[in-house]
Amino acid sequence: MYTQSLDLPGQAQQAAPITADLAEQQAAFDARIAEDGKIEPMDWMPDAYRKTLVRQISQHAHSEIVGMLPEGNWISRAPSLKRKAILLAKVQDEGGHGLYLYSAAETLNASRDDLVDALHTGRAKYSSIFNYPTLTWADVGVIGWLVDGAAIMNQIPLCRCSYGPYARAMIRICKEESFHQRQGFDALLAMMRGTEAQREMVQDAVDRWWFPVLMMFGPPDAASPNSTQTMAWGIKRISNDDLRQKFVDATVEQAKVLGVTLPDPGLVWNAERRHYDYSPLDWEEFWRVINGDGPCNRERLATRVKAHEDGAWVREAALAHAEKHANRATAAKAA
Repeated sequence: MYTQSLDLPGQAQQAAPITADLAEQQAAFDARIAEDGKIEPMDWMPDAYRKTLVRQISQHAHSEIVGMLPEGNWISRAPSLKRKAILLAKVQDEGGHGLYLYSAAETLNASRDDLVDALHTGRAKYSSIFNYPTLTWADVGVIGWLVDGAAIMNQIPLCRCSYGPYARAMIRICKEESFHQRQGFDALLAMMRGTEAQREMVQDAVDRWWFPVLMMFGPPDAASPNSTQTMAWGIKRISNDDLRQKFVDATVEQAKVLGVTLPDPGLVWNAERRHYDYSPLDWEEFWRVINGDGPCNRERLATRVKAHEDGAWVREAALAHAEKHANRATAAKAA
């Protein structure tokens, strides 16, 4: 979900009537996809492919921007100057990721103003994980370790996405998210080597975030009606359930190094499958949070809207500055 389009009811795409020209364009598009090539902005693409990309990329961009808020809340309360500098850099990175992604969506003829308006009015979705509170400093470390770790698991396959601008943006984003995951683990490791109170703080944060993080990958494959088509187009490379399993298998070993217990009594090694089994997830909670009734949905959205409104003067000043320079350039050419 952090990086994959969320399948919602009623999102099935209607195919356009087929003409001779359209059939030829479709055949060329299908051949490019079959060759694992890249579709570029000026290339012909099916409307459903374009709409799916706009939905996925915009949801990803919204998640990066809203994702700045849970950690940004702790910048002024970081326990040391070193941790504050690291967190400042990380939050700035997330803002940059949002800008890359909004720019990628614009190559599909999507209006950034329309995308932002859809977020602010609640018509667009973003990752459910960012509607949970950050109660302690340990939560910041857990977001780095688990949330960004799950994001990386989602995002690395997107570097091979069939849409060129999205795939290229993901290369840099993945490099930065990899750093974020390591800094989160490092912060937690420092706490686990500290006092008993610090260790308890880390365990409490892991207990609260573990299951919401597993739901980040999106609903089960059986409840993702558009996944088959999205994977056929080469947008999505690995299914929700397979990504979730890869994340669980990798994180169990990391938790052993860290010295924390993952809060799932059903988490056991299955020798036959050669994967860890885990307990069923609370999908009712997932859909409740996605649909606006999570612990911090209203707070997060209100904060985002206020920041946008408070920054209106900056956007207006930038436009006025650009217009002034354009007028000067026009006058100089006319002279």
